[in-house]
Amino acid sequence: MILQALTQYYDALNARGEIDAPGWGRPKISYALQLRENGDLAQVIPLLHEAEAGKKKVLRPREDIRLPAAVKRSSGVTSNFMWDNSAYLLGVDAKGKPERSLQCFHAAAELHRKLLDNVDSPAAHAILSFFDIWQPAEAAQHPALVDDYDKIIAGANLVFYVNGQYPADDPVICAAWQAHYDGDSDAPKQQCLVTGELDEIAAVHPAIKGVRDAQSSGAALVSFNAPAFCSYGHEQNYNAPVGKHAAFAYTTALNHLLADREHTQYIGDTTVVCWAETAEPQYTDFFSCLMGNNTQSWSDNDLSAALQHLADSEPCQELNLDPERAFYILGLAPNAARLSVRFFYKNTFGELMKNVNAHYERLKIKRPAKAPAGFLPLWQLLAETVNQSARDKKPSPVMAGATARAVWNNDRYPAALLNGVMLRIRADSEINWRRAAIIKAYYLKNKDKDCPEEVLTVSLNESSTNIPYALGRLFSVYEAVQQAANPGINATIKDKYFNSASSIPATIFPILDKLCQKHLRKLRIDQQIYFNKQIGQIMDILHEEYPARLNLPQQGSFDLGYYHQTQKRYTKKEDK
Repeated sequence: MILQALTQYYDALNARGEIDAPGWGRPKISYALQLRENGDLAQVIPLLHEAEAGKKKVLRPREDIRLPAAVKRSSGVTSNFMWDNSAYLLGVDAKGKPERSLQCFHAAAELHRKLLDNVDSPAAHAILSFFDIWQPAEAAQHPALVDDYDKIIAGANLVFYVNGQYPADDPVICAAWQAHYDGDSDAPKQQCLVTGELDEIAAVHPAIKGVRDAQSSGAALVSFNAPAFCSYGHEQNYNAPVGKHAAFAYTTALNHLLADREHTQYIGDTTVVCWAETAEPQYTDFFSCLMGNNTQSWSDNDLSAALQHLADSEPCQELNLDPERAFYILGLAPNAARLSVRFFYKNTFGELMKNVNAHYERLKIKRPAKAPAGFLPLWQLLAETVNQSARDKKPSPVMAGATARAVWNNDRYPAALLNGVMLRIRADSEINWRRAAIIKAYYLKNKDKDCPEEVLTVSLNESSTNIPYALGRLFSVYEAVQQAANPGINATIKDKYFNSASSIPATIFPILDKLCQKHLRKLRIDQQIYFNKQIGQIMDILHEEYPARLNLPQQGSFDLGYYHQTQKRYTKKEDK
């Protein structure tokens, strides 16, 4: 299913002229080797360009030069055509293995002679002459290499440049490569599992690059490298026969998606890409905005209106979005030289938006005045389960994947999400609006009688008779009394008593009652009347009886009561 969807996406992009044809690609190129017609190396042209990486600017290689597709390499010596690293094109590198570098150089020379010997082109003649006269042992002293020698041999990709053009600009060389790529080989032909067509089976699939924390040289989505994984005497990818076209198509499409950093998302250790079946970019743009990456600078009102239309299965004419369009989401995680599929989701775009809209509706809660408006993105929601002072700030990958699937399928949230948030609340004695929203959304979806809907409101529900909710409200009032009696106080009762008050209230609240009376005596009469009125209203619900213990759902009610009452207090200050 995944390979079929990616192959269809490639075919759609190819039909629109937005991706390279089979046998071609756009590798990262850092330097161009400018050759004279007699094969001499005239100069090395840097192709690096400045790009933003966070708050600083870095030099990155070009990725817009159309060149022959890269070969798949693990440990063997196999050359690319017309481009490669310094070991293949110059016979030297920084790895300290000169014998292997010479093997690479000779492999590149053999490939280029094989493809270009019968090609009548000035560029082809210059490249063949270069391989004939170049002396790897003298590379370090060559005038064209001296200035940037260490950078060039450090692993950067190089490309030939003759008479002011790259190899792909020469139609004769292009034809020679295409004939070689499409030519008959000894590889067996079978029915492709992806397309169903009779095709030459790819023994090794091209590498996939761009998955965070995976090998920089690329990783495999499909591979067989040990007898335990093989059957019926088949080796490598003949165990799962995928045709040459499909292998190129799905890897090229996936690399194309991963190269688009504006629309690549990260959930824990998982790299997430998405696409519409017809390759129309507006679907990816809209979904990325909902995930928290608003590269289009759409307003919150426009996003909300469009989301509501799609959730109601209505087309969004302004953004040209069709709710019936098939949409895919793929999550990949690194696994040594391979990739693990964390999740794969397929649905109509309208059904997906309906589920996402339901999730955001559950998350709605009264926010502080300084809190940002708009949706709470998934990555920020998951960040509330992690200690932000820790070295590793990534949430649990299993929990992150389960939460993403719950949002997109409108399923129950994983218990690990609630547990992670409650642990952070207990560790920090802090319940911010994001944590309160997560508790509210969790119990709205995962029903529990100890955390009823009457406490799962956007703002304070003063008519609720839920005991844990009322206890949370009372704790907030007690904190307000302490702050009024001691202006500018650094540590409040929340820092010392919040965790125990929410779990063993019968032990803690009698202590808090006495402290509150002491604090009230420090206040003016009008302030005492104001706070006593609030305390009296809540005590009418509690009847001055405190439960011995609160379970986890009841602690969620307590936390929401505290948060809602605190926000009501701040709202009144802002109104004044």
